[in-house]
Amino acid sequence: MSGVFEDRRGSGVARRSILKGAALVAGAQGAMAGPARATTRAARTGLTAGAGVAQAATASGRVAGYVRDGINIFKGVPYGAPTGGTGRFLPPRPPEPWTGARSARHYGPICPQDQGTGRLNDEEAFVFQWNDAVQSEDCLRLNVWTPGLAPSGRRPVMVWLHGGGFAAGSGHDLPAFDGENLARRGDVVVVTLNHRLNVLGYLDLSHVDERFAQSGNVGMLDIVAALAWVRDNIAQFGGDPDRVLIFGQSGGGAKVSTLMGMPAARGLFHRAIVMSGSFSWAVSQEKARRLTDLTLAELGLAASDAARLQTMPHARLLEAGQRVRARVNKPFDGFVDARLIPNQLDFAPVVDGAVLPTCPFHPDAPAISANVPLMVGTTLNEFVHGINHPEVETMSEAELAARAERFLPGRGAGLVAAFRRRTPNASPFDIWSRIATAPIRQAAVDQAAVKARQGGAPAYLYAFNWRSPVLDGRPRAFHCLDIPFAFANTDRCDSMTGGGEDAAALSAKVADAFVAFARSGDPNHAGLPRWDPMSAEGSATMIFDVQSRLERDHDADERAAIR
Repeated sequence: MSGVFEDRRGSGVARRSILKGAALVAGAQGAMAGPARATTRAARTGLTAGAGVAQAATASGRVAGYVRDGINIFKGVPYGAPTGGTGRFLPPRPPEPWTGARSARHYGPICPQDQGTGRLNDEEAFVFQWNDAVQSEDCLRLNVWTPGLAPSGRRPVMVWLHGGGFAAGSGHDLPAFDGENLARRGDVVVVTLNHRLNVLGYLDLSHVDERFAQSGNVGMLDIVAALAWVRDNIAQFGGDPDRVLIFGQSGGGAKVSTLMGMPAARGLFHRAIVMSGSFSWAVSQEKARRLTDLTLAELGLAASDAARLQTMPHARLLEAGQRVRARVNKPFDGFVDARLIPNQLDFAPVVDGAVLPTCPFHPDAPAISANVPLMVGTTLNEFVHGINHPEVETMSEAELAARAERFLPGRGAGLVAAFRRRTPNASPFDIWSRIATAPIRQAAVDQAAVKARQGGAPAYLYAFNWRSPVLDGRPRAFHCLDIPFAFANTDRCDSMTGGGEDAAALSAKVADAFVAFARSGDPNHAGLPRWDPMSAEGSATMIFDVQSRLERDHDADERAAIR
């Protein structure tokens, strides 16, 4: 397969806000598809690390991890060679083999990136608790959590793709991504990974140098290489290479959608979940090349000088790309307006006709993944919440009306009325938050509907409406809140969830649904009402809340009002 390194058997080989630091406010019982075999409250046995502990063989050499409370953990395992220098802008290469047992007990480097300004805001930093890491172009690393190493284990494999758009983030930058509790609860193998991002992963140089024909998609080809590593190695970690789920949130969800349209990824995964990422699209080659030309000009380079990009410090490339984007993209008017994101000039996967033949799900679901079941979901409030902004709780009716009018000129009053009919007692800010978030919900409904119309594997839809109690409830159901619930990490991420029994009870429903989906392609389990897939009869949606329930077209009038 083009663009990915060959494995040793000879066959070929995608959270937080898309804009970290951007303004976040306007101003019946199903049959068990596969039971979870353990709980997150198992007896503690402590941590063991040392000679002969948690060792597994990979195609490149043995790795030595550690065991904590019965879960084998491996971190920073190379699935590809360093990507700097002469490897920059080129498809991933296999890692160099090593002898002996390589220590794999600490997270590896992450792709160089701008981490935004979120860490400068006390409330935001408190809620997310980001894990900072060393940045390096030796970033093709992955992490594995598994209950057992016997190749006969044949456990479902859940491969997580982080958010941060296509520009930032890593497989371990939030505590929510830790796979220990999910591996234990679901008896599954969890994998997270790092890959190339931003200008290093998506600068399309195909029109200036034929050597870089696939440069606009090398970040995605990295993920394909990681999935090929899973196919070739995961049995040694107790996993089943024929039951691989890919799931991701925000930009990670967009990576999931992109993989569903990539020929090189076909057969490497068997179920897919898109969390709050349906609104982010791949870009046309015309847009990608425009961004490339502007970036070259910013660096003072002619097209014939493109090869010099391999010798420049990566910081200089990042800075140039950021300056160009800041200059040509119109700032968001007070909140991250998902309607405008596809129009931004951004580094993202490129529809090049080869690595990515068409834009997945726009307008049609990719034929090559027709047999892959899909789950799609959003949170109720996404980017429009009160983190960093306690003043939103005093929003007036007049301010709500003004914001609605700016959102949909000439139709603001009708827009507010449509959203008030279902929730007449909601505060002005709650109404505004749902109005501003409705395009993200609509994008998820559209993606599930397109998948359902394909007539292949089913599509399931969810809405995460549970409101975080921290900071007096101001965060609401914010972008990323569903992640710790899916990973059974609500206690670990108590600054997001508040911790405690209520959050843990909902997490059991969410995590078990994700595990059931990974196991069989059906999210139904005994802890939820019957979850029907999307159909021509309407958008059946599992509402995850204090009382979880299945509803059909519950917000259809609201979504119609934003069109």
